[in-house]
Amino acid sequence: MVPLLLVLLLALVLFGAGFALEALWWVAVIVLVVWLLGFVMRSAGAGGKRGRWYRW
Repeated sequence: MVPLLLVLLLALVLFGAGFALEALWWVAVIVLVVWLLGFVMRSAGAGGKRGRWYRW
């Protein structure tokens, strides 16, 4: 009975980790798209002036 519970617990942990990693990949893709859009809009806009759109 204990080995079965351990296997089920391991499966649950691995499933949760897989879901979390998948969610982090989607967050990373969204952040990258927002950053690229801001970079392109700032570089192409402002009357031809090129500048930074972030404060790093």
